[in-house]
Amino acid sequence: MAKTYVEPTLIDRIRADYFSSRMDTAMTTVFGALALWVIYNLVSWGIVNAVWSAENRDLCAHGSGGACWGVIDSRWRLILFGLYPYEEQWRSALACLAIVLVGGLSCVPYFWNAKRITTLWLAGFATFYVLMRGGYFGLTPVFEQNWGGLSLTIFIFAATSLLGMPLAIIFALLRRSELPVIAKTMGIIIDTIRSLPLLSIMFTFAIVLPFVLPDWLTGDKLYRVIVGYALFFACYQAEIIRGGMQALPAGQEEAAKALGMGYWHRIGYIVLPQAFRNALPPTINQFVITFKETSLVAIIGFFEVVKSGDAAFGNAEWNFAHVEVYSFVALIYFVFVFALSRYGAYLERRLAVAER
Repeated sequence: MAKTYVEPTLIDRIRADYFSSRMDTAMTTVFGALALWVIYNLVSWGIVNAVWSAENRDLCAHGSGGACWGVIDSRWRLILFGLYPYEEQWRSALACLAIVLVGGLSCVPYFWNAKRITTLWLAGFATFYVLMRGGYFGLTPVFEQNWGGLSLTIFIFAATSLLGMPLAIIFALLRRSELPVIAKTMGIIIDTIRSLPLLSIMFTFAIVLPFVLPDWLTGDKLYRVIVGYALFFACYQAEIIRGGMQALPAGQEEAAKALGMGYWHRIGYIVLPQAFRNALPPTINQFVITFKETSLVAIIGFFEVVKSGDAAFGNAEWNFAHVEVYSFVALIYFVFVFALSRYGAYLERRLAVAER
């Protein structure tokens, strides 16, 4: 008689995974005790003995034994908004909220259409720019040199993504061109840019280009840096998209040709949708990397969120609270990166339906 399968209980799974042998038991005990010790100390430092109000700064200075979150209470505006005028910071906060809202709406299947998602992001980015820059609808103009903090980080990331993704698609299609001259030339351009450090590209666009281009073509330094970022992003993303295209069975495009579909119809309705589905994990990873690499603009004088964090404890009043400030900045990065990764996982689950 066949034995009836019994679903193992939670205790059974824990025993099998962590206590199945003497060695497993010893390692579980040691690392479990170490984890508990770390958690206990973090909770004690970050919550139990922490100082939460800037009014109690003296407790931090004389050693309270815990974190001094009073620096965040006192300097959070500087971290989030940088040099943006104090009385206009509501605009910066509203602009960031607009981008977050657009990101949330991007999860709605209704917008999973090239025209709709493009319109959504262009509208969101335009709203962000109008709020930040001003000069319209009675808003006081605030020039780019006064932008900073989290809002500048989001602006650079959103602009790089909006400019870089279309470029990546164009580069990938040119790299797959049936004309050898075009394909090889595009390959040389992509490989050359990918071989350069991002910092060298940033310095080239920020500092070298004004000596080469006429004044009317140079534009603001921030926009030159964004173009450099977008070009760097596009070259990496183009190879990701090309890999997704090459993973498609050749018969699909041939069948589309047999049905009389033109080149752009084949690309738009057959090739690219499946290529993006195949390349979704590395694409999300590329967006995550791009968001984190926005911090590099601090090297060429921009006051993004990390640089604003440096300024938050860069005075005599809070010079001992660097750990707390960097922890807060790390939390900001974690929230955005975790949201991107969860969005990618959600898309993978939804798009996997087509594979069943």
